[in-house]
Amino acid sequence: MKLNRDILITTILLIVSILFFGISNFDVNLQDNFYDFQTHMWIVDETLQPYKFIFYDGIKSALLILGAILIVIFIYALYKKKLIGYQKGLLIVIVASVLVPVVVGSLKKITNMPCPHAEIRYNGEMPRTAVWECYAPEFCTMKQRECWPAGHASGGFALLSLFFLFHTKRNRYLALAGAMAIGWSMGMYKMLVGDHFFSHTVITMLIAWLIVLLTVKMVNKIPYYQKLNYEN
Repeated sequence: MKLNRDILITTILLIVSILFFGISNFDVNLQDNFYDFQTHMWIVDETLQPYKFIFYDGIKSALLILGAILIVIFIYALYKKKLIGYQKGLLIVIVASVLVPVVVGSLKKITNMPCPHAEIRYNGEMPRTAVWECYAPEFCTMKQRECWPAGHASGGFALLSLFFLFHTKRNRYLALAGAMAIGWSMGMYKMLVGDHFFSHTVITMLIAWLIVLLTVKMVNKIPYYQKLNYEN
């Protein structure tokens, strides 16, 4: 019942967030702080090192390596009775780590939302719009935009699933805090280079958590794991 409640609350928060950011100027008011309207430059150049390596290329590679390690550990845990209590959590993390980027990436391809740097306000060519709105005819022929929600941060927020890997409350919340720090550092970097608005990262975070909860619900239905008696 608690899981169903959390799924409902997260869904409501997601809908409210989409509506709030779609009708308010919060994103623009915040994003203006990262853009120089005189030089038409963002506060951080996306090619600038070591920031690009740390918050983009490097972190993406690290997440891929972590995913591979978790798969190896999961396979190892299948044959070790002392690790049986971690099998379920590992499976949740692995499945969520695949589903979150795939779902977010798929949404990016169909929402046709521009990045900040592509908007007229920031010397781009696209008008500001909400995700449910259609473009004026003169903008419909322009190339498809893929900037909502935030794809880069999705890999970091997929790590929210680590909450369900650990057994103690302390470790669970440490894992949650670590995942939030990674996801938001990736999201903030993309804001500073003009690739995403604040709302894009918020929406990705909520979508990621919703997918994690749905993954937990799905894994809980597997008969083998129903027998494992530890708190989710």
